[in-house]
Amino acid sequence: MPQRPALASLLDGLVDMHVHSGPSPFPRRFDHVEAAEDGARIGMRAMVAKSHHHNTQMDVLAMRDRLTRVAATVYGGIALNSTVGGLNVHAVRMCLRMGGKVVWFPTISSGRHMDCHPEDGSFPTTTVPLTLERIDVVDERGELKPEAGEILDEIKEQNAVLNGGHMYPEYIRTLFHAAKERGIERMVVSHPDFVLGVERSLCHELVGLGAYLEHEVAHYDPEGPERWDPRRLLTWIEDIGPEHTVLASDFGQVTNPKPVDAWLRVAGALLDLGLPEKDLRRMVHHNPSRLLGLDA
Repeated sequence: MPQRPALASLLDGLVDMHVHSGPSPFPRRFDHVEAAEDGARIGMRAMVAKSHHHNTQMDVLAMRDRLTRVAATVYGGIALNSTVGGLNVHAVRMCLRMGGKVVWFPTISSGRHMDCHPEDGSFPTTTVPLTLERIDVVDERGELKPEAGEILDEIKEQNAVLNGGHMYPEYIRTLFHAAKERGIERMVVSHPDFVLGVERSLCHELVGLGAYLEHEVAHYDPEGPERWDPRRLLTWIEDIGPEHTVLASDFGQVTNPKPVDAWLRVAGALLDLGLPEKDLRRMVHHNPSRLLGLDA
């Protein structure tokens, strides 16, 4: 697609913390290397490959020969759904100590996600039959489970990113308060107004703990599945502040546009609405770079 030179320069060095490239049981349009190669169109600096089903850091290591020929750095992580054993500190430890950067607490295995997709929790449909069970981080008294605390300790030790996944807002609140008590400084809430339904007041509370809100350009792309008005995103940015906001793509699915095309369309729309260029740079470059420790 055509792009404005000024826009390309603003996106240069972009870090995308939410790319659904493959392999995956969900249909994907490209693998991690191909996603990183396509990112060269906007000078992408780094990306995080996300799977709802497995530890993607092992994919990254298996693809490292191909990745040496790509400018962008690709990182993996782990989502704590039933296919990795849920709240499995052993799986988290291996992922992070092999170079993984992000731990997503339950996404498709969360009660909140299953409420939104009651058919069987498979969102979208997998290419192979898989089992799925609900994973909660709190016990019947509403207290954080010990195994969740162990995982937080590992995240703290490895200086990794804690992501609240698709959990109920009150579960994220409990988890992030426990993380703050442990001194964890890299916390992210993905798409607070998609699946999660986090109230603005709680968003401000989580930001007060040091968390970033991650909004997905996938939801605002006019060629994507939701096609929300970019003014909605601008309202979030103005309310929470660009210093506490991260933009990511959440694309890579076989039926959706490529992340780069969505970046160009949505970033351009935000600038047309009056978003300052420096704020766009902060949300696509500086904030995610800080979270991943790229400039340490």
